[in-house]
Amino acid sequence: MTLEALLVVAAALFGIGVYGALSQQTFVMIMMGLELMINGAILAAVSLWSIAAGGPPKGSLLVVVIMTVMAVEAAIGFALIVGIYRIRKADMTEKVKRLRG
Repeated sequence: MTLEALLVVAAALFGIGVYGALSQQTFVMIMMGLELMINGAILAAVSLWSIAAGGPPKGSLLVVVIMTVMAVEAAIGFALIVGIYRIRKADMTEKVKRLRG
């Protein structure tokens, strides 16, 4: 694929993620939008990196580290969502007026 095609796909992923994060009210959909935004940024970085290096990136360990951080962030986010749901029975952002006890 060409660099332009990869960047268009990355921009589309990022745009869908922004729309999903800003338009939805459920916590799970907001988290999915954030994950799509991060995936779009990773795709853009890797595609630019491969073109600049003249082939597949040799330092792809950074991408693995970023994806690991994404997985940890998702686990912590979903744990917080489950905690809020158990305490307040709220599954939407409108129902949570304040987060302090």
